[in-house]
Amino acid sequence: MSKNYTIARINIGGENFEILVKPDPAFAFRSGKSISISDVLVVEEIFTDANKGQRASEKKLKEAFGTTDPVEIAKIILKRGVLQLTAQQRRQLIEDKRRQIIDFISRNAIDPRTKLPHPPTRIEQALEQVGFSVDPFKNVEEQVNEAIKALRKVLPISIERISVAVKISPEYSGKVYGALKSFGTIKSENWLTDGSLSVILEMPAGFYGPFLEKMGEITRGNVEVKILK
Repeated sequence: MSKNYTIARINIGGENFEILVKPDPAFAFRSGKSISISDVLVVEEIFTDANKGQRASEKKLKEAFGTTDPVEIAKIILKRGVLQLTAQQRRQLIEDKRRQIIDFISRNAIDPRTKLPHPPTRIEQALEQVGFSVDPFKNVEEQVNEAIKALRKVLPISIERISVAVKISPEYSGKVYGALKSFGTIKSENWLTDGSLSVILEMPAGFYGPFLEKMGEITRGNVEVKILK
């Protein structure tokens, strides 16, 4: 990988699409910072194999993205695809995710014997003890669930959980399923005759705010959510 560029890619319908990007601006864009796409792209081209210089046809671009505009397609690839990271960026991303995981557990979990929260240092040491590995590409919510399971091997820990009823309209029901599973455990699901999805989801109470934001983002507000008593 060149020091001057890296690759971001996405696979849609079995087809691979890649763009050449500048490492630091691309990482900043992916992290949500306000960066012009023109400052990110090395060239305004969409490739099927960037290393070989194989460009994607307009037909494939139209089928996959609904447009042939390389700038708009590049934004999609950067937001939803996989970005190759430099070693330094990877370390930074892992450390940021680790801090977010530890912070969430410290704020939301308690020692059931004392009813007091575990200090962040204790959680960090316990995660090291069980050899928990942070994935820089998995979302924090999913990794918190995995981290709590691992911590229970060495640390008495409990976390308040809530049950949430969710109903998603037909046009978005297929898109949200993976996100639902990343926030908690699906206790029941029912695909209704009109194609909408009704789910009972159990999750840590601290996930409820981020969950509402994610559902609203995916469904553009076409979702019903209610905490069950």
